Amino acid sequence: MQIIINISLKNGVLDPQGKAVEKALHALGFNGVSEVKIAKQIKLELDQTNKEKALEEVKKMCEELLVNCVIEDYEIVL
Repeated sequence: MQIIINISLKNGVLDPQGKAVEKALHALGFNGVSEVKIAKQIKLELDQTNKEKALEEVKKMCEELLVNCVIEDYEIVL
């Protein structure tokens, strides 16, 4: 079963990478761009056929290792 985890910074958390990309885009003449946010996507192949168990297992992975829950939000796509 393929699992996708989308990870992004919580609202209000400073995103220095996003700001750097926004400034670079403006320097290249793309002035209509604003509020650039950089996010991560993790794809996993899980040996699990039960969706509920897979979701539970992936949530545990996120909370224990993959996501910094203090500053990041995540979404799991089955």
